[in-house]
Amino acid sequence: MSAQASTQVSAQTSVRGAAKLIADDAEALTVAAALADEFRAGASRRDAERGLPREELDRLSDSGLLAVTVPAEHGGADVRQETLAEIFRLLASADASFAQIPQSHFVYVNVIRRQGTPEQRTFFFGEVLAGRRFGNAQSEAGTKHVQDIRTRLEPASDGSYVLTGVKHYSTGALFADWIPVLARAEDDNLHVAYVPRDAEGLTVVDDWDGMGQRTTASGTVRLDAVPVPPDRVLPHHLTFRGPQLHGAVAQLLHAAIDAGIAAGALAEAAEFVRTKSRPWFESGVETAVEDPLLIQRFGELAIQVRATEALLGAAARAVDTARADLTEASAAEASIAVAAAKAHAASTAVEVSGALFEVSGTRSALNSLNLHRHWRDARTHTLHDPARWKIQHIGRYVLNGTLPPRHGLL
Repeated sequence: MSAQASTQVSAQTSVRGAAKLIADDAEALTVAAALADEFRAGASRRDAERGLPREELDRLSDSGLLAVTVPAEHGGADVRQETLAEIFRLLASADASFAQIPQSHFVYVNVIRRQGTPEQRTFFFGEVLAGRRFGNAQSEAGTKHVQDIRTRLEPASDGSYVLTGVKHYSTGALFADWIPVLARAEDDNLHVAYVPRDAEGLTVVDDWDGMGQRTTASGTVRLDAVPVPPDRVLPHHLTFRGPQLHGAVAQLLHAAIDAGIAAGALAEAAEFVRTKSRPWFESGVETAVEDPLLIQRFGELAIQVRATEALLGAAARAVDTARADLTEASAAEASIAVAAAKAHAASTAVEVSGALFEVSGTRSALNSLNLHRHWRDARTHTLHDPARWKIQHIGRYVLNGTLPPRHGLL
């Protein structure tokens, strides 16, 4: 597909076979590891050529991984958040662009779990079990701030709704079967409307031209009087009126992507030094892997990666604990734990992907090798929301016992 801006993509759903049903956490991790190994081989080429991963996403759908958080009473594996975070870390270590695409899918499966009616849960969980993908149409450009949502969900005379607005950074929408749209109703409260990819009046434009995460197709969604039946609308504003884990779950997956980028960059740096780098002449050693200064630096980077992975695991377990007994205290502890993991992972991803060149030497900067994709992905993804505000909330919580806000980004 062309990388030219404003390329309109026709609305069509891929033809896929029946999705596999994953039974438990162990099987989910086995499947994720196998897919990561499969997708790693083509990651550099897809990034360099901006080859959108349609076949890889169909493989993901068919694998059953997209349904692993469906509740057990609806036929899903209902895996732990610790397992889900590890799935994303594995995928991101292979291809960070690819791993970003299903992040919104799991966020909006979680919205259904939290706010869906029994009928909505039955329908949409059935869709997910069949391998259907959720995208997202959430962020808007040119508004006062990220919470200033201006897309409108207006009532129609027959009891249905009409959606009007423009969304940006709509990761996953291009490849979706359903596009959850964040919009404000007449009372100004936030709702999520689940819209079929081929709905009348909905256009997905492949105009993402970021320096990193090149193949996420995080482009524009235009909504021109899109009709929405009432049973496809969920009251998202209710999520934030009590203890909630919406933000913690969403941010946990972002942290897992950053952790995966760091691990992938470190692994590629080590392989490069083992197979291609020359020792510095002053070291007095025969091979680069014997250079004591390189050994020291790899040790430092490995400690950073391991610390990030440990924080990620601790954060995921805090979310699992809070899900089992959701209170103000448990929700706050989960949010703070995830904030710590995300802040550390963001810093680690940028540092390690940049240090790849430091330890590998001049040849690693060749554009033809495309090793810079790790840094470009890290630098782009970590701009999603600022770590400095997470550190503020952590400090207030530790020093004054101030509970973190319920705004969905923490």
